[in-house]
Amino acid sequence: MKLMKYLLTALLAVLIASSAFAMDMQPGKGVTLQPARATWNTGFFQEALVRKGLEALGYDVKKPRDLTNPIFYKSVTLGDVDYWTNGWFPMHDAQLPKNFAEKAQKIGFVAKAGGMQGYLVSKRDAEKYNIKSLDDFKRPEVMKAFDTNGDGKADLTACPPGWGCEQVISHHMKVYDLDDYINPVKASYEAGMAAALGGFKAGKPVFFYTWTPNWTVYKFKPGKDVVWINVPEIKPTEAQASNADRMTVSGVEGAVSDPLKAGFVVSDIRAVANKKFLKKNPAAAKFLELFTLPLADINAQNTRMNAGEKSDKDIAKHADEWIANNQEKWNGWLKAAREAAE
Repeated sequence: MKLMKYLLTALLAVLIASSAFAMDMQPGKGVTLQPARATWNTGFFQEALVRKGLEALGYDVKKPRDLTNPIFYKSVTLGDVDYWTNGWFPMHDAQLPKNFAEKAQKIGFVAKAGGMQGYLVSKRDAEKYNIKSLDDFKRPEVMKAFDTNGDGKADLTACPPGWGCEQVISHHMKVYDLDDYINPVKASYEAGMAAALGGFKAGKPVFFYTWTPNWTVYKFKPGKDVVWINVPEIKPTEAQASNADRMTVSGVEGAVSDPLKAGFVVSDIRAVANKKFLKKNPAAAKFLELFTLPLADINAQNTRMNAGEKSDKDIAKHADEWIANNQEKWNGWLKAAREAAE
């Protein structure tokens, strides 16, 4: 009886030890990684989270390099950087080098269909003036209601010169014959949206372009404060033409119609990594494959950055808090990553 008890105790100790070892296993020990991140700070949160995950797996993860899209995609194919979590597809497909598929790959989904873009209007005014699409801004009463500078046109908080969205908005003004009715304000986007938020709180109409994830759709809640409106019809730019089917979207919360003719290609936000790196590091590959974030969580974190919590230290704190609030899911990713390395 004593021997049986001893054997059971010993077996239990072995099981506990092996379980603890599995939880603490660090397949990345001794390996140094070089991540990159995008130049827009709304994508910094996922980079910080993935870095913490890879560090938990034992990797030594260097400070990320902030790179523009074309430079990142060239760098990842060359092996100068290992990965980033800021790929927008199909939007970024045109920026991939010719040898991309040979040297690098898209992996996992940070936010499937998370890269939404389009036009929003204050809900109370959309209902008051029966606004369903950009075409409704040709009506005199609508133009007057949204004219903030007295030039007779409706003012749209748009994108600064040089942004990709600025080119699409300019295309829309032309193909829908809106130049005489809408004035796209191209000053600082952050300043423009801050002014729009102040005006909205004061009871004034708002009309703006935005994308997700972004703090804007956290402060202006679609369906409650604002509504997504349609473009009159789908008329893609040359760059959008091959993905015209992704410019009409179903199931958009707070849209004036279902489906919504957004006029912009809806993108999946994905990680992108060097193929040699993935092959040599199955634990990192598995973590990147599984890692995903609810859009609402990204929007909430982006709002904190917009309020001033935007240093790398702040973002690291946001990541720690997210992990603490999603510990079971996080541990599951780490467990799967460790198992992939066995």
